[in-house]
Amino acid sequence: MKPWQWILVSMIAALIVGAVINATCVVATEPDLVFNSLGEKLIGVFDYIGTLFMNLLKMVIVPLVFTSIVVGIAGLGKTDGFARLGGKTLLYYTLSSFVAIIIGLILVNTFKPGLENGQPNEAIRSQFEANQEKYAGMVEGKLVGQEGGMNAVTELFLRMVPQNVFEAFGANDKMLALIFVSLLTGVGLIFISSDGRGSVLKFFEGLNELTLLITNWVMWLAPVGVFALVAETSAQTGFDIVKLLAKYFFVVVAALLAHAFIVMPLVLRFVAGVSPRRHIYAMRNALLTAFSTASSSATLPVTMKSLHRNAGVSDRVTSFVLPLGATVNMDGTALYECVAVMFVAQVLGFEMALSTQFTVVMLALLTSIGVAGVPSASLVAITIIVYNVGIPNPEAVIGLILAVDRPLDMLRTAVNVFSDSCGAVVVATSEGEVVLSSDTVEA
Repeated sequence: MKPWQWILVSMIAALIVGAVINATCVVATEPDLVFNSLGEKLIGVFDYIGTLFMNLLKMVIVPLVFTSIVVGIAGLGKTDGFARLGGKTLLYYTLSSFVAIIIGLILVNTFKPGLENGQPNEAIRSQFEANQEKYAGMVEGKLVGQEGGMNAVTELFLRMVPQNVFEAFGANDKMLALIFVSLLTGVGLIFISSDGRGSVLKFFEGLNELTLLITNWVMWLAPVGVFALVAETSAQTGFDIVKLLAKYFFVVVAALLAHAFIVMPLVLRFVAGVSPRRHIYAMRNALLTAFSTASSSATLPVTMKSLHRNAGVSDRVTSFVLPLGATVNMDGTALYECVAVMFVAQVLGFEMALSTQFTVVMLALLTSIGVAGVPSASLVAITIIVYNVGIPNPEAVIGLILAVDRPLDMLRTAVNVFSDSCGAVVVATSEGEVVLSSDTVEA
């Protein structure tokens, strides 16, 4: 079988194995889940293997992003069109995230998952009121108040410029700083002497080739890593809480799928002029990896490889658009934030005027960019928004949402990655590149 088929099969097998473990090794006493020794051991094994695979993917992010951007820019030998490329990228990211948020807002207002017969859902209210301390504890240490949250947004550019250049290479949550240093290096190489540029550029080209080779080796382990990650999630998901939040769960899923399979294909077809079906096929490995890892950053090496080799987008566009997108373009996350905040308001009986909903939209757009590099970014962003619109005592409801967050996180990450890839195609075609020609899509 082809690599993407192995990944798909391992994902399906993991869902089955996880469901069996959940049904046989987990005793559900609502709302707690008590694992017996066998269940704990199996989930521990899955967690270990999944973490190892995630670490391997993250290991190649820094050298891959740095060398790709440097080689892509310095290889041009000129800076003409660089500002134009950046402007198109940021415009696409802003518009796509805004559209995603509006889709979420429309669906959550239409189906009202937090209400039952026009009133706050009493089953959900009683669930979080009876276990308020437990669910509030789930967000302990992660909760960010209004002041700290807004600082996370306003300090976006401060995070972009590191105090020490080596800080940018120290961790995967420093992606903005890494991009900034990479851009400076690439542009700087254009202006130094030809002798110096030639030798340094050749070194980075070799390092880039080596990083891509290591990425290929890591991807041979993808079926095993995907199996472990998905099996762990499937085994830990509590079905009682999923049933309780089913309407909310499916509103989020419907909104994400609408953005991914209606809006994005329309953009591909009528803006970029390419086949949506062929693009989805070209990005199959990246989408499956994004879904299983729930991490745009960890998926970045696979996304870059798929976009360049399968979709035919140039290194110049791929190396600039994708690392930036993995950091600031979070369509699925922004959509999810909007739906989650509206759901919390509905459950608590908090009336949302049109002006307040507009505030939610704008904050979801800003926080999806501003806190993207923060651990538990969605939780932080949701907390920022609920405090800024004045929703009282939201901690317990946010903890309740976390009970079904993992599968939704997997799906919204895949939407984030797909939007990034569509943005790269849009930018590439606007720059006159031929994308998805018959000889660029691998079988």
